[in-house]
Amino acid sequence: MSQFPNQYSGTRSDMLGYESRADSITVGQFFNTVYAWMCVGLAVTAVVGWYVAHNMAALHLVYASRGAYLLIALVAFGIAWYVQSQVQRLSVGVATALFLLYAAVIGALISGIYIIYPAKTLAAAFIITGGTFGVMSVYGFLTKRDLTTMGSIFVSLAFGFIVASLVNMWVASSALDWIITYAILILFIGITAYETQRLRQMAIELHGNPALAQRYAVVGSLVLYISFINLFLSILRILGNSRR
Repeated sequence: MSQFPNQYSGTRSDMLGYESRADSITVGQFFNTVYAWMCVGLAVTAVVGWYVAHNMAALHLVYASRGAYLLIALVAFGIAWYVQSQVQRLSVGVATALFLLYAAVIGALISGIYIIYPAKTLAAAFIITGGTFGVMSVYGFLTKRDLTTMGSIFVSLAFGFIVASLVNMWVASSALDWIITYAILILFIGITAYETQRLRQMAIELHGNPALAQRYAVVGSLVLYISFINLFLSILRILGNSRR
């Protein structure tokens, strides 16, 4: 989830006024970097996931027990939290390396999808996710509506549902599982727009500070990557169930 420190203390109208003086090319470059690294992260996740799914030793290591799986998930959460909370202290290289490590760990965690779902379902889920993500990201970039309040609530709720999904590994409630799936899907649709708007405001605020902008671009790619992965997994589960 987003842990970006709020360095901009002005109102939304102040930001819009400042935006009119910002260099749009700089904002475009910022987002080019964000989306490029997000795509790299997704590629790393796909490759690692495929490798683990086809390597019995690695697959056993990840899925040996629920406790082991939970431990790996907590490591992933720790990496994401650290990168976002320490963005002003980490170098671009370290932030990038940690992001790619996070993407690799997530790939290992979701490697089971290559075994459970056929290639057509995976491809369909990815295409639908890409379209949904793209629409909501464009909306977040263009809308003049302040999404701060809604986004903050959605982030808190999404965090709660993700924790609930881990707890449900032991409870094994089918009804709760489906509630969590649809809730995460809806919440991350909104979070995608919210985080994109935050990143745009950040790009405007960091105009003239390219060194810091590079760091935030990498962390921004991590934030949007998390949204994409959660959307994908929710859509994949829904599609997979409907085709059985």
